[in-house]
Amino acid sequence: MGGTVSTDPDRLQVDARRHLWMHFSRLGSYEHNEIPIFTRGSGTRLYDVHGRSFLDGLASLFVVQAGHGRSDLADAGRRQAQELAYYPVWSAAHPAAIELATRLAELAPGDLNRVFFTTGGSEAVESAWKLARAYFKAIGQPQRTKVIARDLAYHGTTMGALAITGLPALRDQFEPIMPGAVHVANTNRFRAAFGADVVADDDRFAHACADAIESAILAEGPETVAAVFLEPLQNTGGCFVPPSGYFTRVREICDRYGVLLVSDEVICAFGRLGAWFGAQRYGYQPDMLTFAKGVTSGYAPLAGVLCRDFLAEPFLHGDASFSHGITFGGHPVSCAVALANLAVLEREGIIEHVDSLGPGFGARLESLRDVPIVGDVRGDGFFWAVELVKDPDHPEVRFTPEERSSLIRTVVAPRLFEEGLVCRADDRVDPVVQLSPVLTCGDDELDEIESILRTVLTEASKHLSLR
Repeated sequence: MGGTVSTDPDRLQVDARRHLWMHFSRLGSYEHNEIPIFTRGSGTRLYDVHGRSFLDGLASLFVVQAGHGRSDLADAGRRQAQELAYYPVWSAAHPAAIELATRLAELAPGDLNRVFFTTGGSEAVESAWKLARAYFKAIGQPQRTKVIARDLAYHGTTMGALAITGLPALRDQFEPIMPGAVHVANTNRFRAAFGADVVADDDRFAHACADAIESAILAEGPETVAAVFLEPLQNTGGCFVPPSGYFTRVREICDRYGVLLVSDEVICAFGRLGAWFGAQRYGYQPDMLTFAKGVTSGYAPLAGVLCRDFLAEPFLHGDASFSHGITFGGHPVSCAVALANLAVLEREGIIEHVDSLGPGFGARLESLRDVPIVGDVRGDGFFWAVELVKDPDHPEVRFTPEERSSLIRTVVAPRLFEEGLVCRADDRVDPVVQLSPVLTCGDDELDEIESILRTVLTEASKHLSLR
């Protein structure tokens, strides 16, 4: 009471079970198991309520780029809160939002010069779809309302963003979903929707994946399609890397049919791939770019949409307005923290650090291919996935849903946590262990990740062979 946060483990367990509804959680799984409770972070590590140390191999949720426990980022928020804690960017502005919008425009590729702030990634994606529809209506093409996205892609959970999300398991509970989103093949080479001869040829694979987008545009009618939403490196399913030439081809297709290209960089921006933005890493110019997570390293919630100049043009004159807003979008404290965070990433060379160490991180994970359960390793920068297989000699033989759940939830995930590694062990489609460490991790931490994975995945291989 009185604003003091409890650190009593027993009380926190009782209160969490009774009152806290955790996101994406099977609450019943904690009926007989302790809820993990983290109380502090420092650098690349988290500490739980019992004082145990964990390496944050997921940047908490692809978020904590600059590391935990930084007084410089905390102080930036404190100073702003003392000066101006809150005022909305509704028909007014404040210096922190103006300065941050200017800095983001300087960093972003091309003429992505306008920033619409939100508080989270789902809101950013939702706002991008709304802006696409409003833009086309404003220029006399109101029939352009649809979007194209990829199978298994995660773009958020608000109702519009959920329609763009290509994960049936996340959508089924909320059907009927908002209409207007169509999903096409992704760039998963390991389980591609195309023949082996196509997958083996980088150019043919890039064209096949991109041409699936063109086919969808033509099937829906180009005059009805507003935008294509793509992550630079697709998250869900396990870090699907784009083949060389893919985004060049997608850009050409969007230009041919007058469709907007939206780069969803909620995860991939601010150094995750060794560049400020994934679009820069893979050499393409989006019309909109959604961002969140790493923009503040998690020290305050903030997200937004970077837009090319032409998208703002219809709303710059007379009584025109983009009739959309978020109460806490462009929050002064969040914007001040983001400015401080971007300065840290630049001053400490963190982007270059990831670009330098990323290949070595990948090589460490590639070394795990000698573990029988490891079927594929893929990723870029500090964003990698290890896919697990039932039969290493026949990876096409896939786990049943029950087998996936048992493997991940009763073997792999608990053991990784016991060994002190926070990462994502996921069984939504195929069992995948995903790594997205704090960007300040060095060789010692990357070695630790490899060592823990080798121990746990070797145990999991033995577990499968004993069944």
